[in-house]
Amino acid sequence: MRKITIIGAGQAGLQIGIGLLGAGYDVTVVSDRTGQQIHDGKVMSSQCMFGTALAHERTLNLNFWEVTCPVVEGIGFTVPDGSGGKAIDWASRLDAVGRSVDQRVKMPVWMEEFQRRGGTIVLHKATVGDLEVYARESDLVIVAAGKGEIAGLFERDARRSVYDSPQRALALTYVTGMTPRPEHSAVDFNLVPGVGEYFTFPALTTTGPCDIMVFEGVPGGPMDCWDDDITPEQHLERSLRILADHLPWEAERCKDIQLTDAGGVLAGRFAPTVRKAVAALPSGALVLGAADVVVLNDPITGQGSNNASKCAASYVASILEHGDRPFDQAFMQETFERYWDYAQYVSAWTNALLAPPPPHVLQLLGAAGGHSRIAHRFTNGFDDPRDFFHWFMDPASAEAYLAAVTT
Repeated sequence: MRKITIIGAGQAGLQIGIGLLGAGYDVTVVSDRTGQQIHDGKVMSSQCMFGTALAHERTLNLNFWEVTCPVVEGIGFTVPDGSGGKAIDWASRLDAVGRSVDQRVKMPVWMEEFQRRGGTIVLHKATVGDLEVYARESDLVIVAAGKGEIAGLFERDARRSVYDSPQRALALTYVTGMTPRPEHSAVDFNLVPGVGEYFTFPALTTTGPCDIMVFEGVPGGPMDCWDDDITPEQHLERSLRILADHLPWEAERCKDIQLTDAGGVLAGRFAPTVRKAVAALPSGALVLGAADVVVLNDPITGQGSNNASKCAASYVASILEHGDRPFDQAFMQETFERYWDYAQYVSAWTNALLAPPPPHVLQLLGAAGGHSRIAHRFTNGFDDPRDFFHWFMDPASAEAYLAAVTT
């Protein structure tokens, strides 16, 4: 029986582990926190997942929240007109509903399920020295989480990384009491030129159904205001002030909101980065990076957990297809490149949305308000962003698509 050790009990690590257990592998997951500590801690992400990623969970019978988690039925897109109104405002439905389950809810349950299916969890904050031990004892070591010393093992890929500094100041606010959208539930995405982006969507957290508010502030702008040490209540007040200043229709929906819990806030910033997927330990042993460890995107397109799920499914397929052959450097690199065949499109699209929108993008998004076909295609691109490269990402394709739709 081949032995796999995975560092990180998150979306990718546990999904890989459970997928391999089902194929008869001996799998150990190393976590620096117990399930209870994760449950009782702060929120870690916003994690809105779309149809394909949710299908990967369903295939492994990990879809425990399909009844209790509110659905995300579509995408709404709004651009203010600068005078308190809306220059662009439309919404469209997803072909397959999305869901957002707080990782504080999901990961403790998945950890229990991983153990129930025969996996081993080691509670330990892994170091590079620990990786040496795991590499000697295992056929393959996958790093699906890591900061500091471990993260430093994976070299930034300058060829594939567009940015070397954070492009947004980020903040999350988990709340109850938000007024629902009148038509159908959605990720309501608001683009405020020069200021940043705000989007919100329904979710399930430790206290039950909620809404997640996501702020993406352009560095140096009025939404770049999260670096000081404030209380959760002050975080909520600041969230409301941003909406009142820039998005009055969203402020109206939030008149009666409250925090879900004291841990329901988060703020920070990071540079979107692609790292080389194979890292060498001091001994020369090799480990394979996965998900955010090697492809870290800004949350502006909501792809983080989707990428983690798709990376996990891709890695499991590569491992199973490899059979009994050694997990050498060639295998590791090929495994990552197979995933990168998909992830490169997510990264390129996400990085493009961090820049000021070019004229052809504004033209497309404006036209979507009068042409449901455009709105539908944009909306469902969140499930598979590769489609954007046929019509959205360059002026010539956009012009041809607009001509086909509007004539």
